[in-house]
Amino acid sequence: MPYDSVDALQRALTNDVFHYAKDAKKAAGRALGTLVEIITFYLIKSWGHEKATAIERRLPEYANPEITHNVEFSLHPSRDLGSIEFEKSQLPLTPKKIAESLDNATWDSAASKSTPLLTSDEILRNACTLYEDDQRVIIAYLGKDRRDKYQVAVNELTPHPFAVIECKRVGVEEGVKKGPQAIEKAKQGAYVARTVSSLQKIRMSDGSLYGVLHADSGELQYEPYEQFLRRIVASDDPSLLRDFTLTIGVVSNHGNWFTSDDHNKELKVLAQSYDWLLFLTDVGLSGFVESLLLEPREEYQPIRDAFIGSYTGKRGKNRFTKVRIALEADLALQDYFTRNIDAIEGWFNIISPAERSVVDLKQELDLLSSKDWGGILS
Repeated sequence: MPYDSVDALQRALTNDVFHYAKDAKKAAGRALGTLVEIITFYLIKSWGHEKATAIERRLPEYANPEITHNVEFSLHPSRDLGSIEFEKSQLPLTPKKIAESLDNATWDSAASKSTPLLTSDEILRNACTLYEDDQRVIIAYLGKDRRDKYQVAVNELTPHPFAVIECKRVGVEEGVKKGPQAIEKAKQGAYVARTVSSLQKIRMSDGSLYGVLHADSGELQYEPYEQFLRRIVASDDPSLLRDFTLTIGVVSNHGNWFTSDDHNKELKVLAQSYDWLLFLTDVGLSGFVESLLLEPREEYQPIRDAFIGSYTGKRGKNRFTKVRIALEADLALQDYFTRNIDAIEGWFNIISPAERSVVDLKQELDLLSSKDWGGILS
């Protein structure tokens, strides 16, 4: 690894990129947090779940819709509404323009959102919401094959997700061994993970975890948590799946979260709250920065350009985030993840559940995505 720790990597970014900032180390830390989100999103995308993905949606607590929580990524039952080709001269690709071009659009174009899928200067909005109501969310996704035209896919998502993914990272201030907000952010993530799904966790007197679910019959079903979780994921029973959400956390930075083998309080809190907790290693984060942001090969130069162009110290919109990204950088990232997916999957250690792998998580998401949600939710 080019840098012996993420803290060393953060110092390198502080000197090379964020030297203009009043608090350069904090600015570099925030950028590293953005990179964790980008890596997570393009992993989801490379696994084939982009057209089920919504970004930064508010998710209600189970059976308590008055309280909602913003989640970074959510995967939803998805139905294909069709695709459209646009000429390059037709930018920007606005929600209204997409609705009017889609055959048999199922919503009124006049009620469409205003934020474009692709701006006139080719800034892409990932998982661009075109329209939403209480029953559905209509989202547009841009295809990566755009030799002569832009390919746009439109999908209808059911509001309740079958999985949510959140990223947690806290920077370390100079001269301090531990970020003061680390435990508070861990508690925030843990609270959301424990409240959004119908499968609830309860601690027994011997320390073991049981899962409890209120069935349609009115009875409480319960059994050891991991056993119950796996049974629900494998099931086609509407009473088990209707309000179930698989919760996934991604953490990074040894400075606060320690390592996958050395759990501090924050990591323990998260590990017992999320169904899956992944640890993005220093090797993975450092490799991403070194290969794509600091010394990229020619084909990945657009990634560096988008990153550097977003952090100049001048006013302007960031074009290197999970939500907004320069199109050329998006295409280069998709290429990088496709070519290196095996190595990228190896960047993650599984904190919990024990003795499971990233491949196991992918298989669970594939299984949940392929279910007959129309029948389950009817």
